[in-house]
Amino acid sequence: MGAPLQQTARAGPEREARAQPPRGPIRVLIVDDQEAFRSAARLVVEMTDGFETVGEAGDGSAALELARRLDPQLVLLDMRLPGIDGVEVTRSLLRDHPGIRVLALSTYDEYEQRALAAGAVAFVTKAAFGPEAVVAAWHGS
Repeated sequence: MGAPLQQTARAGPEREARAQPPRGPIRVLIVDDQEAFRSAARLVVEMTDGFETVGEAGDGSAALELARRLDPQLVLLDMRLPGIDGVEVTRSLLRDHPGIRVLALSTYDEYEQRALAAGAVAFVTKAAFGPEAVVAAWHGS
């Protein structure tokens, strides 16, 4: 008799695709109600090797719609948004898009604990935001 067969658990096709290292640049969605900050964030993403901006949204509802259509891997998300706030958007993104990472951003430190409790991988004040924060959020450090 031969060696016993080993059974291995396999993830579904969608999960397997997320588990593989990304091919090409990391797809980033920028969400902020201030056009000036979205423009600045876009420049930061463009300066960061291995990342590209795939879309921008100015409110929570638009962010959720774009995430469905564009399948970003990383979302740079302001916590103070008109309509659905950033904490709720974070929860929805993580529920509906397994494997997505959210970097919470705000001018105000008061959102840090709520953002992290909702599942954001990190919180950064807008004043401290830069390429290092993008890379750290992707790598989970």
